[in-house]
Amino acid sequence: MSPRGVAIPDLRERLFDAAERVLAREGPAALTSRAITGEAACAKGLLHAHFDGLDEFVAELVLDRFARTARQAGGLPARAGQTTVADNLLTVALALLNSLDPAVIGLAMTRPAASLRIRQALEAGAPGFTAIQGAIAAYLDAEQRLGRLPGGTDTPSIALALVGTVHHLLMASWSDVQDPREQAERLVTVLVGAGPSGAAATEDLP
Repeated sequence: MSPRGVAIPDLRERLFDAAERVLAREGPAALTSRAITGEAACAKGLLHAHFDGLDEFVAELVLDRFARTARQAGGLPARAGQTTVADNLLTVALALLNSLDPAVIGLAMTRPAASLRIRQALEAGAPGFTAIQGAIAAYLDAEQRLGRLPGGTDTPSIALALVGTVHHLLMASWSDVQDPREQAERLVTVLVGAGPSGAAATEDLP
């Protein structure tokens, strides 16, 4: 337990990680501020000292994970010319699908105040799906300039189709549906083909 008055490095990330562990282990009903701080080995009142209640905490957790994936996607244009186009697109699609545990998405969708905060933040420009879509379009444009995509390829539409579908899969993956990763892989193949390697990249984006 952290001593009173002692600053905790990376407190937000520590609390976010703890919340994800509680959700994965015990489900949404078990997620309370006390459960989170207990899992994080922090003082009981620490969450409310930094967040305006559990709804804001859940919203900030979702936004943090989206922003992290947006930062990863920002490195996608630098990968132009490496491996295959399909490999690179699948890497960012899987990064987005893996950005949040399905239990976190399910929780946010059942808490109207948290959902509203997320939507308002994204509409105000918080890094999320729009930033990821822009990074994908920029990457595809770079591949087009290198001749690895046909000159007439509608790169903005491919980016929109990929991000829109992954968004849908992410929102629905907490229910009993087909493995969203397999669906994302098939979509990438439909959009740009399997490429010479025929295998998906597994390394993280820069």
